Amino acid sequence: MSHRRIDVHHHILPPSYVAWLRSVGVDEAGGRQLPAWSLDAALGVMEEHFIETAIVSVSTPGAYPTPGTTADEARRRAREVNETVADIVRDHPDRFGFFATLTLPDVDGALAEATRALDHLAASGVILLANTHGRYLGAPEDIPLFDELNRRKAVVFIHPSELPGPAAPDVAPFAADFLLDTSRAAYRLVQNGFIRRFPDLKIILSHAGGFVPYASYRMAGAIALASKRPLEDVLDDFRSFYFDTALSSTPAALPTLLAFAKPGHVLFGSDWPFAPSSGVGLFAGMLDAYSSLDDAGHAAINRGSAERLFPKFAT
Repeated sequence: MSHRRIDVHHHILPPSYVAWLRSVGVDEAGGRQLPAWSLDAALGVMEEHFIETAIVSVSTPGAYPTPGTTADEARRRAREVNETVADIVRDHPDRFGFFATLTLPDVDGALAEATRALDHLAASGVILLANTHGRYLGAPEDIPLFDELNRRKAVVFIHPSELPGPAAPDVAPFAADFLLDTSRAAYRLVQNGFIRRFPDLKIILSHAGGFVPYASYRMAGAIALASKRPLEDVLDDFRSFYFDTALSSTPAALPTLLAFAKPGHVLFGSDWPFAPSSGVGLFAGMLDAYSSLDDAGHAAINRGSAERLFPKFAT
């Protein structure tokens, strides 16, 4: 079997970045301990699960691990992370691309780093967290950044973070809160007109969009009722997102995702190393076994749809 997958949800934890997080008291993300990462381990997992290319990204908490992180520190760390990852990509150009880490809610810093990463480091796109310490995407302050990314027709990968407010006792944030966080960000981007205003952006939602496909009519109905927009127009905005399959390619989730997403808008994702290799294999195996997809449908999710977003990796 050789799927030659392109994995759009594949994390990287540069040692200097992990050391910094631990120095400020952060040793987990989403309720999971920061996992071990190495280039050899990444390549090994990719070989095991038929992943030819991984578009890597730094997961939550990004460049603002604590509310006390200064803008200068966030800018310095984002630059350091992006340069480290760009070096790996240059050494393995067929195996890796990367989403550049930015500095929201510092919009000026995010604009500067996006320009540097896209123009000089050959980033494949950018990663934005759904919220940073309670400040969600879709705020009016984000417009200059989205305007520039739209001008570039950039790919934007949206990854969840921990919800603002206290966690529910005994509920791991990655298991439930992450899905709500992604859904909140998507809702705000649709509600505040970002999807219509920035039509050339290709926005990927993590983990099959959280609750978006399942609750799309409910969320679109709320926006349509408040804005007096036609329901079908709002639904089309939600359907304009791209969705990865990380931890989501199950017989329960896939039918809803595929019924909702536009053709070509579902992409393979692994979530390694936060998902261990065994977990990557479990979800990839369920995708492979999903018999309601024909060969062309499987090929589109595994590779073809990502090739259109990242022509550099097309064959």
